[in-house]
Amino acid sequence: MEAIIEYISRNQQEFYVFILAIFVGIEVISKVPTVLHTPLMSGSNALSGVVIVGSIIVLGKTDPANYLALSLGFLAVLLATLNVVGGFAVTNRMLEMFKKKPGKK
Repeated sequence: MEAIIEYISRNQQEFYVFILAIFVGIEVISKVPTVLHTPLMSGSNALSGVVIVGSIIVLGKTDPANYLALSLGFLAVLLATLNVVGGFAVTNRMLEMFKKKPGKK
């Protein structure tokens, strides 16, 4: 327990910045109109792609005997891949809504 308290006291500014970033993020996201939500989520899929590449690189440099790091790296690749695939599926469905139907005039 003492090690945790010492870690927090050494990194107090980083925790403050992290907490403030949470509040700023919530405030910014709450002001986004509903119409822009899906295009912004599609843009965040690109960030998940970066997470996939980064986690694959880190996973490739991990010691084979470190099962915890290998498990967490695999989980990061898996979840980021699911996020990208799901995000593009949702974006595709949204774009289908804006296409004109061929039979209707």
